[in-house]
Amino acid sequence: MTDQENGKRFFSLKLKWALGTSIGSFIIFSIVVMAMFSAFTQNLLSSERRLINTGMDNISRQLSNTDMVLTKQRISNIINPPSQGDFNDGVDFKRPIIQELSDNHLIVNVYTPKHQLVFSTGKRLVKPTFTNQRSVKMTEGPKHKIIAGLMPIYSRHNHHLLIGYLQVENDLNAYMASYHQIQLVCFFAMCLVILASGLLGYFLSMFLLRPLGDIHDTVKAISKDPTKNIRVPKVERCDELAELTDMFNEMLDRMQRYIDQQTQFVGDVSHELRTPVAIIQGHLEMLQRWGKDDPKVLDESLNAALVETKRMKNLVQEMLDLSRAGQVDLNFRNEQTVVNDVVHQVYNNFKMLYPEFTFTLDDDLHSAITANIYRDHLEQVLVILCDNAVKYSTDRKEVHMSLSRGMNTVEIGIQDFGEGISPENVQRVFDRFYRVDKARSRKKGGNGLGLSIAKRLIEGYHGSITLESSLGAGSLFRIILPIVKTAPKNQSDKSIK
Repeated sequence: MTDQENGKRFFSLKLKWALGTSIGSFIIFSIVVMAMFSAFTQNLLSSERRLINTGMDNISRQLSNTDMVLTKQRISNIINPPSQGDFNDGVDFKRPIIQELSDNHLIVNVYTPKHQLVFSTGKRLVKPTFTNQRSVKMTEGPKHKIIAGLMPIYSRHNHHLLIGYLQVENDLNAYMASYHQIQLVCFFAMCLVILASGLLGYFLSMFLLRPLGDIHDTVKAISKDPTKNIRVPKVERCDELAELTDMFNEMLDRMQRYIDQQTQFVGDVSHELRTPVAIIQGHLEMLQRWGKDDPKVLDESLNAALVETKRMKNLVQEMLDLSRAGQVDLNFRNEQTVVNDVVHQVYNNFKMLYPEFTFTLDDDLHSAITANIYRDHLEQVLVILCDNAVKYSTDRKEVHMSLSRGMNTVEIGIQDFGEGISPENVQRVFDRFYRVDKARSRKKGGNGLGLSIAKRLIEGYHGSITLESSLGAGSLFRIILPIVKTAPKNQSDKSIK
């Protein structure tokens, strides 16, 4: 069921990626810009503070050259600026005073010891609070904050003689202009970064996540038609999505093989069961019509029905064994077995069961070898192979068994000298229900599942089983299992029955 059918709103992974990239870029850029903006503006503000302090020092140094209280005339005599404007309320507005004493960013006000304004270079922005201590601080101005400095002026010749007060104000207009300009630049830069990172994230996700789209389309197509032979296009790059694509295609190939095998399995089972069922049905119908009054016919029909019933029972059992053989890696993954003991046991058992055969065992192992396999499963595989060797031996009734060791593996060989198998049939003998000669195999009691069970069991323990054969020269089966170095655990009574 899709998100739309569940009532959930579909939100593309590409859009999520783009949104996440934009948000991440916004957060990182905001932190960086705020730090840079704060550092830059603080540096500008420190420059303005230094400017007002320097101005106060220069002006107070010039004004302190007298021993009398500062008046408008005395200030004019000290500074001697040209007159620029009319007197207004007894206050003379002049700008600049002297280039080295003032600055066009500063407003200079001079007061008498009795707090009367006697000189000013501009309109006063804040009302001063007179104290005997020098102070420079930020304060509220008419439009925005300003820096105002106030200090008492003492005569240079008599340090205890207060001759006036100096107030210097910085309107910070230049600072605020720079502040707002930087704010505007940062805002547009942030918008550009968010937009660029979002677009980059979206198009990058389109490129990187293209395999996910292909997988989505493939899954959607297969969900509509499971038998459709469609695969995800191969990704020509080396990353996790390329590996995911390969794994997904392998899974589809494996699933397709399972579907084909299941179809073949159902067909083979139907075919195998059809014959005994038909035989039993035919004998029962014959008995129903007239055979039940004839003891000979009755006995033959019952014997035939029992034989076919036994074949059907064996077939069902082998089918169950084959099904369970595919689960050994889950149920018996920790089982360990001494291979030598099992091979010797099967060898001795077959020597006793078939005294007319010559069994030989070449054991090249000089110590106990442990493999990661359940004991009953290894014994079952060896019994299947030895039983086949006996069953398909002709004139030369010999079976050779061998044990040898590789670098990290143990190898078991079982060879007969019977009918042999043609090269075109060698690879098919491990298929379900496959028999080289079905008529002769049926007479010998085979259902064609033994080798399939053996192969499934060995491969379930990460081993391999191979066949070398030629017509008239017999067959050689080789089993290769990985060796484990730990001691075998106690064998349990689990089996594949």
